[in-house]
Amino acid sequence: MKKSTTYRLLAMVLVLAVIFGCGKKETAPEDEYVKMETTLGTIIIDLYEAETPLHAANFKNLASEGAYDGIYFHRVIPGFVVQGGDPNTRDNDDRQDDGMSGIGERIAAEIGQPHLRGTLGAARDNNPEKKSSGSQFYFCLARLAQLDGNYTVFGKVVEGMDIVDQIATLERDPRDNPLESVKIMKTSLVDAAEYQD
Repeated sequence: MKKSTTYRLLAMVLVLAVIFGCGKKETAPEDEYVKMETTLGTIIIDLYEAETPLHAANFKNLASEGAYDGIYFHRVIPGFVVQGGDPNTRDNDDRQDDGMSGIGERIAAEIGQPHLRGTLGAARDNNPEKKSSGSQFYFCLARLAQLDGNYTVFGKVVEGMDIVDQIATLERDPRDNPLESVKIMKTSLVDAAEYQD
């Protein structure tokens, strides 16, 4: 084979490799958990990436960008949920607007997983498509079958449920906003292997 033909062939292979390689969208590894460090302790969350890919990717993205850092848990109902993810809580001066905001766009519903104790669900308003908030979430404190079919469950607590339970015991105002603010100090992605049995 001539040198020029060999070079052309190599150049063509290189061009195809670049074209196909650059066209691939990078995806986050599925062997990562979300680590949520709060003022009361750390919560480790496993996301349901296969069952709820849109919600899992959104939550991972917000966690890795630090979007939850400095946000308070704004709704606590013992035996029901602990809710957070509203950027309005950062100021913590005007509690009347807590729970009224979010980060990003609504996410298409991925309903199907049951609301079990320790699962992570996506909050939403009363929209008919049951689209989820772009950032607000809740931890289930019990089996909540009445929410099944209406909200997206997209993960579960694998470590730190005692912290969630502790948040649920705090004294609240008439709007279920804890009087003692529990802040999300930092969120990050961690290797899931560190938390496997």
